[in-house]
Amino acid sequence: MTARSTTSCPDESIEAGPESWGRTVTAFLAHSSETPVYLGETLAARPDHMLAWIAKGFFYLLLGRSELVSVAREALERAEAIAASRGANTHERHYLDALAAYAAGRPSVATSHLARILERHPEDTLAFKLDHAVRFVLGDRRGMLEQSEHIVDAIGADHPHLGYVLGCRSFALEENGSFGEAEATGRHAVEIAPDDAWGLHAVAHVYDMTGRAETGIRWLENRTSAWEHCNNFGGHVWWHLALFYLDLGDYDRVFDLYDRHVRAEKTDDYRDIANGASMLMRLQLEGLDVGDRWDELADLAVNRVDPGCVVFADLHYLLALGGAGRKAETDRLVERLARDAQARDHDMHEIAGVAGHPAAVGLAAFRAGKYALAFESLRGVRPALQRIGGSHAQRDVFSRIMIEAAIRSGRYAEADVELAARAARRGAEDGFSARRRASIARAREARGVAAE
Repeated sequence: MTARSTTSCPDESIEAGPESWGRTVTAFLAHSSETPVYLGETLAARPDHMLAWIAKGFFYLLLGRSELVSVAREALERAEAIAASRGANTHERHYLDALAAYAAGRPSVATSHLARILERHPEDTLAFKLDHAVRFVLGDRRGMLEQSEHIVDAIGADHPHLGYVLGCRSFALEENGSFGEAEATGRHAVEIAPDDAWGLHAVAHVYDMTGRAETGIRWLENRTSAWEHCNNFGGHVWWHLALFYLDLGDYDRVFDLYDRHVRAEKTDDYRDIANGASMLMRLQLEGLDVGDRWDELADLAVNRVDPGCVVFADLHYLLALGGAGRKAETDRLVERLARDAQARDHDMHEIAGVAGHPAAVGLAAFRAGKYALAFESLRGVRPALQRIGGSHAQRDVFSRIMIEAAIRSGRYAEADVELAARAARRGAEDGFSARRRASIARAREARGVAAE
């Protein structure tokens, strides 16, 4: 990895800081486990490094844990104290305002400040990656696409972080349905930056969306060393590999990957819990017995019932609690999302109103065997689910549950419609679609129901 920092702006005199600062930025772009190490070295060498404190604040907020918001605010206070002591230029002021907005529960406002930085300084890849990460949390796929296009056009081929920028561009293209361009861009990203785990995983997304599981397996299994350096994002890449095997019906391999990689470390990071809960849900929908694996996730999720922080996380906590049969905690979480939806005093409360609470009602109904209600609730909220953030691949678990609810409630024609709509959104039929169509055919035959 290069140690060069690209956050300095000649006309605004931002100090590049010690060598460890450049390594911090590059490690963050690469999803490296060394990111906090380099950041710590930077702050030890330069306690007055304003951008390092701002980065620390963002890193804590992106963890999506309510108890860490205060830690992020402490980092913001340190940065603001530095600004008060020596002054802050326009570039630094936008960074401060972005972090303040995010810490106040308005990540959507944070992206507007980061966008202003990038208008003047597209070479600032720290601002770009932070913007990309926050927009991912918000489900702002169009914003990700527009920003990545702007940056790629502006920075030039000699920029040391071009590979990582292209990896973000690949993901944005895939999330907006440009699968061919996304694949080519992601492959190019990995050629330039072999440790670009985000670009590597963006290409895996393309193969998932277009029903090319075998190609996806080859893509990832031939490059496992490309994400060995990762923080817990590496577990998500393993999740993608398991998803391909699930598509092919190789369930033994899925369980093996789950136990050895996806949940090898029993962390309480919401992204890790989401990996586990969504995979177990998919396996159960295929009729598999997942043993006691739900209990481990539910024991962690029960600590996240209240207060909330990220709606995407809440819905996956709900999957874990429902899977383990924790009805009381499931009900409490649904009720808390209903309260959040009424509060509307920050972005996640608004998202709870338009998507989180309606989806939670559907998920709870499914676990209670109320399949008609589950189908209606999840079908009704599907157009708004983009707002919870994450990727199409991650949110697909809710589409699968909705379709399964339609089948279990005997609404075969509507299940057929939703399967066709899902394939259109994703770009192809896949193993799940084939198995559900077979399930519908068997159910119709058993009930003597003709195809509508």
